[in-house]
Amino acid sequence: MERTLKRSRALLGTVTFISLLIVQILLGKAGTLISGAIPYLSIDPYDSFAAISIHHAVMLIIALALIAVLGKLPDLDFCFQLGDRKKGIRFVAVYAAAFAVISAAQHAFMALNGRLPVYAFPLDARNVAGTLGFQLLLSGPAEEVVFRALPVVLLTRSFGQSVRIKGSVTLEVILASLLFAFAHVSWSLSPLRFKADIFQVIYAFVLGTIQGIAYQRTRSILYPMLMHSISNVFMVGGGYLFAALLP
Repeated sequence: MERTLKRSRALLGTVTFISLLIVQILLGKAGTLISGAIPYLSIDPYDSFAAISIHHAVMLIIALALIAVLGKLPDLDFCFQLGDRKKGIRFVAVYAAAFAVISAAQHAFMALNGRLPVYAFPLDARNVAGTLGFQLLLSGPAEEVVFRALPVVLLTRSFGQSVRIKGSVTLEVILASLLFAFAHVSWSLSPLRFKADIFQVIYAFVLGTIQGIAYQRTRSILYPMLMHSISNVFMVGGGYLFAALLP
């Protein structure tokens, strides 16, 4: 009986994982479709921030609508709350400090080797404010709702409980991180194409796992959102800062 239950839970988890992957793909396509239909070049002539902002806003709105529907089910909590504030503040503070150091070190190394980013747009007030505004206000909220809150909660529900692997790492967080890493892969079925930056995929998986741990330990999606946005602002803003200092 117990073995049969485990098999059924494993099967339900597999179906849930595949369903989440399909939803993730559809959300991305919906974001691309709508962003492509909205004329925005008058406010963003270099196409540096408007399209991706619309894309992520669409994903976030649809994901929140799904959560609003799913949230009516009993015992399904997506943790849109403050949760454990003490742990949350600690997670955000340590993460922000670590990324401040990482960003400075990475860009200093790139500068020494003549490999600083080259931008396809001028670093004027509009482009800097637009791109950093996207990273701060949309990247974290949209991606954490889509790639953390939805999969972690639904996978936990499908397994019947949180499946601990080691320490604070759980199976549902690892699977959610795989979905997040896959979102950083460029692929197509027609024509058949699969392209991935291995470093970027691993980077997404590792950070996704850390943010997933924060989500479960704080019981709040707020802190992973802040962690995600802050790290992106530091990494993107670090490039801008070094480009300005070393023209």
